[in-house]
Formats: sequence, structure tokens, C-alpha cells
Amino acid sequence: MSAAAEAQDGEASERVRFGDDGLVPAIVQDAETGRVLTLAWMNAESLAKTIETGQTWFWSRSRGELWNKGATSGNTQEVSGIATDCDRDAIVVTVVPAGPACHTGEVTCFHDPLQGDVGADNAPFAMLPDLEAIIADRAADADPESSYTASLLARGIDTMCKKVGEEATEVAIAAKGGEHDQLVYESADLLYHLMVLWQSQGVSLSEVAEELASRRRSAG
Repeated sequence: MSAAAEAQDGEASERVRFGDDGLVPAIVQDAETGRVLTLAWMNAESLAKTIETGQTWFWSRSRGELWNKGATSGNTQEVSGIATDCDRDAIVVTVVPAGPACHTGEVTCFHDPLQGDVGADNAPFAMLPDLEAIIADRAADADPESSYTASLLARGIDTMCKKVGEEATEVAIAAKGGEHDQLVYESADLLYHLMVLWQSQGVSLSEVAEELASRRRSAG
């Protein structure tokens, strides 16, 4: 590790208030979907290794040792950001996961609701990255004769642009008519067809999200 990297790691550790046991809770969140994936524990060394390698490292309280998420399963977590809370005694690690977070094979460790409608599929718009992946899969492998998505892509840009225009019109008509449920339905259709168009043009959901975020930053 370079001297600059060591200094950065040391500064990060100094900004975190570790408990009397030398640990801090680390909430791991999917950077794209917002899903909370797991709650683990870090000490100063695992936090430093996480910053150094760009992959999540934790402290196992049961085994009494460091562990690198995905080292054996392949379900690694690429770190995109780390933040501490206002008291500096807990951290959030945003990641791009390469597979499920839970050892059970579930997307998130928090998949057992105690009350209300929660779980892996209920983070706001968490399904959009999933839909993006499905569309990409259809683009690569699906038969246009058996897949509507593949048939749209096969028919080319004019057809896709026409469908986006038609769906946008349907959204406007539903809104003008005050038809709440129809507006929801048509908006979902518009998002789907827009994402098919993005796929054909090499535009990713994350690029669109970043554009929106940059506008928010510019607006202050």
C-alpha cells in the first residue's frame, strides 16, 4: 500500500468511533437499487482493507477473524462509497454486488418480514436494475419469435421510438382524464419501452440516474 493510501485509511479509521470491542456496525446497501443487503461488523483493519481493495472486508465475531465477502462463494461486493452516520459510530457501505448477499442465496439478508410489506423486492424502483438485466439477457439470447423484447430490438430503432411515443401519449391521456390506475399502468409500459430503447442505444440506467443526480447537485 502506498504512503498516500495508508494515510487515507488512517484518516478514515480516525473518523469512525469504534465500540469498546473495537467494532463498528456496517450496513451494506446496493448502490443501484437501494436495497439494504446485510449488517456486518468492521474493525479498523477490515475497514482499511475495504478502502484499500475496493471490496468488502468484515470482522467475524463468531470466528474471530477477518473475512472477505465472496472469497469462497464468488458473491463479491465492489465498493462504490462509504459514509458514517452523524455520531460516527455506524457506517453505510454502498456496493455493486456480484451475486446474492445472503448465505441462503437470497438477494438480501433481510428477507424475513416481521411486519408490513418489506423485503428484497420492495425497495423503491429496485426492480429497474433487474428489468435492465432481463432486457439485456433477451437482447443477447432470446428468439424474436418468442420474446416481445427481442422482437422490438430486432425491428430496429424506428419501431422502438414509435412505441415510446405511443406509450408517452397513453400516459398523457390517462393523466388528462384523471385515471389514476391507468396512469400507473401506462407509466410502467412507458418505462419498459424506454429501457428497451436505452438497451438498443447502449444507455444504462446508472447513466440516467447519474444525470439526474448531477442536476440535483447543480440545483443545490
